[in-house]
Order: sequence, then C-alpha cells, then structure tokens
Amino acid sequence: MSELLSKIRSVIDRAAGNSVWRQRECFNLIPSETTPSLLVKMCEISDPAGRYAEHRKMKDEELYFYQGIDFIREVEEEARAELCRYLGCPQAELRPISGQMANEVLFKAVTRFVNRQDGRGGPTRRVRAVMNHDLTRGGHLSAQPMGSLFNYVETDPATGSENVVNFPVRKDNPYRVDESRLEELILTRKPELIIFGKSMFLYPEPVEKVLRIAEDCEPRPLLMYDMAHVLGLYGAFQEPFSEGADIVTGSTHKTFFGPQRGMIAGNLGPGHPWEDLWLDLVNRAFPGSTSNHHLGTLLGLLLAAIEMNRFKDGYQGQVKSNAKAFAAALARSGLTVEGNPSDGYTETHQVLVRVRQQGTGEEIARRLEDNNIVTNYQALPDDTSFLESSGIRMGVQEMTRFGMKEKDFEPLAGFMGDVILANKSVKKEVTAYRQRFLEMQYCLPPDEAAPLGARLLAGIFPHADYGKRFSDSLLAMFT
Repeated sequence: MSELLSKIRSVIDRAAGNSVWRQRECFNLIPSETTPSLLVKMCEISDPAGRYAEHRKMKDEELYFYQGIDFIREVEEEARAELCRYLGCPQAELRPISGQMANEVLFKAVTRFVNRQDGRGGPTRRVRAVMNHDLTRGGHLSAQPMGSLFNYVETDPATGSENVVNFPVRKDNPYRVDESRLEELILTRKPELIIFGKSMFLYPEPVEKVLRIAEDCEPRPLLMYDMAHVLGLYGAFQEPFSEGADIVTGSTHKTFFGPQRGMIAGNLGPGHPWEDLWLDLVNRAFPGSTSNHHLGTLLGLLLAAIEMNRFKDGYQGQVKSNAKAFAAALARSGLTVEGNPSDGYTETHQVLVRVRQQGTGEEIARRLEDNNIVTNYQALPDDTSFLESSGIRMGVQEMTRFGMKEKDFEPLAGFMGDVILANKSVKKEVTAYRQRFLEMQYCLPPDEAAPLGARLLAGIFPHADYGKRFSDSLLAMFT
C-alpha cells in the first residue's frame, strides 16, 4: 500500500470509528452539542462549502464582491426569514460563525454606537459598565472580560478590574437571580449593557423586571439575551423579545437543530433608543469580523431552521419533559441533583449533578465517558474555579432527538448511579441500550429523506460513475 493511501486510510478509519462510537454506542449528554439531521449534514458538504459570498450595504445597495453567488444569496435571505419567523423579530444577522463571534460582533457594535452618541470630538471610549452573570455561577465565557467582552468595557478605577457587575443570586437557590437586589444594583452601577443568558442554565431570566428598571435609566441600557444554550427552546422556555429584550444572540448547534454557527437577532424598531445600533452591528459582522462566513453551514442552517419551524412544538415540549424526568430519575438513583425538586430541578434541557463526595467533576466525567456516557464537568456556584469542579452538567436535547422519552431516561439514570456511586463498569449494557435510539426524530423520516439525499449526492460528485459507486456503498451500509 502506498504511503499516501496508508495515511488517508488511517484518517478515514479513525474518523469512521469515532462516528460509530458517538452515533451508535454512546449517550451524548453534553448540553452544548447536537447531531444535525443527515440532510443538514449533507448540505454542509455541498458546493457552497468552498465558496465566498462577501457582501455589505453601500449607498443603500447590497453589494456582493464575488460572482456565482446568486444561489447562496437566496439561501442567506431565506435563512434570515426563517429565523425571524422563529424568533418573531424583524432583524437577523447570520454571518457570525459561532455564538462567541456573535457576541463579539455585538460588543464591537455597542462600543461604536456609544462613541457615536457621545460625538466625534473626544477620544474613543469603551462601554462604561456591563452587567452579566458570574462565570462560576453559570455565566457564558463569551460574556466575560476574559472572553468576547475583552477590551470592550472600561476599567473601574476603584478596583483596577473591568467595570462589570454580576447578577445577584438567591441564597436558597443560586441558580435563580435575586430580583429583590436588581434595582439598587442597576441604578447604582448604571450599566450601559445588560447581558442575560448562561451556560449553566436551569431557570428563566428576569427580563421583564429589568426592562421596567431600565426604562427609568438615562441613558437606557441595551438588553441583550445570549440564548446559545436555549435557542432551540425559544418560546417554550422563554420568549425574550416579547418580554423586552432588544438583542438575542446565540449558537445554532446546541438545542437548535443546526450546524455550528452563530446568529444575532434584533428588535430595534423606529424610535427605539438603540435603533441605529443595527447598522453598526451589520458592519461589524462584515467587514468587521468575518470574510468567508462558511457557506456550507449557512445552507445547512437554512434547512435546520425549516425543520425547527415545522417540528419545534413537539420537540421543545419533549425536551423539557425529558429533562425533568431525567433529573428525578437521577435523584431516585441516589445522586445529588442541583436545582429545586419542587419545580422539577430544571426548566431547560439541562440537568446538573453534584459529585464531590465521589471525586472531582473531571474524574467523574472521565469515568462516565469510559462507560459510553458523554457529559462534561462543571464548576458549581460554591466552587472556587473549574480546576476544583464538583459538578456534572448534562443536556437531554440530542438524545431527545434520537427518540428518547421520559421513561427511557430511568435506565440511563440507573447506569449513571452505578458508575458514579459504585464505580461499576456498565459499558456493555450502555452500548446495548443505545441501540434502541438510533433513528433521528423531528425531521423527515428516512423513506422521504433518502431520495432527497441521493439527489444531493448526485449533484455533489463531479464524476457520475464515482458518485454512483459512492452512493451504492452508502446504501449497502444502511440496508
């Protein structure tokens, strides 16, 4: 075998093995991931994946700087319309290629906006103050000064640190905001930007409460909701735009059905105090932060948004029910589940378990992975850092899409109890149990998707005979 073929075969064999492991043998419970439908995946490898379609508005005309992009231009416009329909808003910017980039684009735009409002004569300044969630209490990394907020918020002279104030949390439940302390903090610290949303996320955010406070502030702060983790639950969990949020950002690949991308949506209509921010935001998306915005995944996002608009009602309700059922089953198995049992521990897709008595979060996450249960370790609110994490963070969204219902999480919780509490090896049993959940739901069924996939494959392969041989090989694998 030639050296070239040997190297290529090594890569392909390992990739195939990894795919089999993750798709057929493991229970994937990481809350920031999902498996897109097969048709969405196939869209990602179609011709736009290698193309460019830079564009920006100049003199009221949208100019595209490459030829041959009529199709992908239509795709971007259609995807924008589908996302706006899903979120019930008039504006959407889809060029960020991750949720982190979406936040950074927004922070750049806010900085530009506040400087323009101040006039053009003085030196450029940063955002004076920001309110967000503390990282160890579940805040998004991308909303921290060490993340995308880096260099966009002023330093507090009194402390020498960035002028960031964290949402206060309740003593009886640190996963909920202490709303009784919000007004004093906001009126005293005067944040120009307030960032809702978390990565360790169990309960809704107090958007309406903060809006009432913000309307009495001068200038009125921008209310941003980072829905990266709960974008696919929009409306069923929380509906920020109807509650008063101005901007929603997020990833399209956690609870949403899409490939790995980011998006920014706006509700900045005429007369809004931040109305002109949208133009700054669009310009920071391009040319400010992106050039090629990954057109293959953009096409996949369009198809995923169509799927979501069609199947969201059944999917969202099942995710929420499954999360509560899983949390309750884990508690019955003897594990310490975070959140309040009186409200079912969670109102999102996430479930948190405290494992300090059995080991560090990192140690327990590795033990679970060795038994084909894939989670991630998490610092809980009373941990000093992620280096000493005492939690395991999980999400039910991916396995919900593979057909799991409430009762199906009971055996899984039992396996986890065996691994965490007794250090038993249950890999064989877990692998066998996963065989019951292999067919993806909330998308076209296989008999309808297969001919469409074949049609797409035929268009992808440049040589007809090669395409047929490839398609026949795929067909033989799945029949």
